Amino acid sequence: MVHYSRSDLDKLPSRFKSNLINSCTGYKACNLLGTVSKEGTTNLAIFNSIIHIGSNPALLGFILRPLTVRRDTYENLRQNGCFTVNHVNKSIMEKAHQTSAKYEKQISEFEKTGLTAEYIDDFQAPYVKESTIKLGCHYENAYEIKENGCLLIIGSIHHIYLPENIQHTDGWVQLDKAQTLSGVGLDGYALPELLTRLAYARPDEFN
Repeated sequence: MVHYSRSDLDKLPSRFKSNLINSCTGYKACNLLGTVSKEGTTNLAIFNSIIHIGSNPALLGFILRPLTVRRDTYENLRQNGCFTVNHVNKSIMEKAHQTSAKYEKQISEFEKTGLTAEYIDDFQAPYVKESTIKLGCHYENAYEIKENGCLLIIGSIHHIYLPENIQHTDGWVQLDKAQTLSGVGLDGYALPELLTRLAYARPDEFN
C-alpha cells in the first residue's frame, strides 16, 4: 500500500499533489454554475464542490477559491443575488470541462463552448438549456475558511427543474437516468450507476 505522510505531502510537486488530494477524497458532484454580470455578460463555470446544506429551508453550498484573483462567478452572484446550478451530463461533458479555461471577463463561456443560455420563469441568472437537472438559487451568505482563505458560499434553492421520469414517488431523484456525471479530481469524469436503495438505518436492523 502506498502511504503519504504529512511531511511527504508537503514535499510533493504542486500539480502532483493537487491531483492526489483532489481525487483521493472520492467522487464529487459535477455542476455548471451560471451567472450574469451587471453589463449583461453571461458566465458559466464548472464546479465540483457543491454540497447539500439543508432541506428545510432548502440550502446548498460550494467552495470558492481565495479572492486573490478575479472571480467572475462570485462578482456576478453578489451583484444580482442569484445563480443557477446545472448538472453536467454525458452529452455535454467536453463543453462543460472547457468552461474551466480562463476567459476574459467580457467573454461568455456559453458562446465559447456552444452551450445555450436559457432564462426560465423570469429568473435573472441563465440556466444551461442542455442540462437535464437545473436549480435556481439566491445568494445568502459567504463564510471565510481561515485555514486557506477559501469561501463557503451558501445559496437558497428557489427553483428545481427535472424530468418527470427520473423522480420516484417518494421524491427521490434517480440521477443515473439523467446521465448525471461525477467528477474525479480536476479532469476526470465518471458515469455512476445506481446499485440499490437501502431502508432507513435503525440500530440492530440490517437491510
